[in-house]
Amino acid sequence: MPGADTTSSGRRASNEQLELEVPSEAAGVRLDSFLAGPLGSRAQAQQLIESGLVRVDGEPRPKRHPVRGGERISVVRRLAEQPAPSAPDLGFAVPFEDEHLLIVDKPAGLVVHPARGHRTGTLAQALGGRGAGGEEWRAGIVHRLDRDTSGLLVVAKSEAVHRALKALIARREMRREYLALVAGIPPARTGTIDAPIGRHRHERVLMSIHSDDPREARTHFELEQAFGDATLLRVVLETGRTHQIRVHMASIGHPVVGDRTYGGPVRYGLTRQFLHAARLGFVHPVSDAPIDVRSPLPPDLASALASASGRATPDPEAAAALRSSASHPAEEPERG
Repeated sequence: MPGADTTSSGRRASNEQLELEVPSEAAGVRLDSFLAGPLGSRAQAQQLIESGLVRVDGEPRPKRHPVRGGERISVVRRLAEQPAPSAPDLGFAVPFEDEHLLIVDKPAGLVVHPARGHRTGTLAQALGGRGAGGEEWRAGIVHRLDRDTSGLLVVAKSEAVHRALKALIARREMRREYLALVAGIPPARTGTIDAPIGRHRHERVLMSIHSDDPREARTHFELEQAFGDATLLRVVLETGRTHQIRVHMASIGHPVVGDRTYGGPVRYGLTRQFLHAARLGFVHPVSDAPIDVRSPLPPDLASALASASGRATPDPEAAAALRSSASHPAEEPERG
């Protein structure tokens, strides 16, 4: 149980023990850098490490310790020194909710959970206790979207549902579809990019297919509409690595338009990457009912797409394929 004491200023301060598990995609990151997200800053992480308040698998480790996937990290901190940030009303839509889970439509610019440089104002905090399961600082969060990627996310309301949703993703039984506008026109109407992804060898905040610690990564794409200098793709994730779509599309020479980080051209008035999580489909882990939620393009991406279509004549075959696919019934989520 957390302890409590009284500070010299008379404020009552309680101690909190934070328990974290290192995800496999964070392997190799320094201990202080890994803790910077949940603790709010790297300086705070270093202070707690040097004070002996951090244990890795029960043992103290230096701040330079490279974490490994599966390691358990415990942190003791005083709540009076690390006040819980307020949860502002960020105004995102919730297209589906029941007593077990909710699906939110995240706007671009909103960080999913506290991380280095983004201690407050996140989606996890804005949920205001509606999410549950997993780590406390990102309660209920099952998967994530990059800050400047908009669209659908599922959030659990209990530990059991959180585990069940994570299992659906692990078994690849959750359909996650994105719309991405990429530079140029891919050589095939459909394709699969099968290229492991890991941390960049020199820039640890970036991901790359040229990595010392790559993990399996597969992305499927289908052409929706082609223009003279860009193509709208429907992309389906088979795996879910950090920056997966952005890295994979850049690796085949067709980076996401507006994605400055991975070489995407800035066009059509975009101020972020043209990437939107447009569909989320799965079988409800409690009711066994099929869930299939769609999200339309937000105004900035719809405007960019209109600009793209106005700059060049759409490819006739691609337009015909788009009309044909619109007449087909939607696929139901796989049940395994």
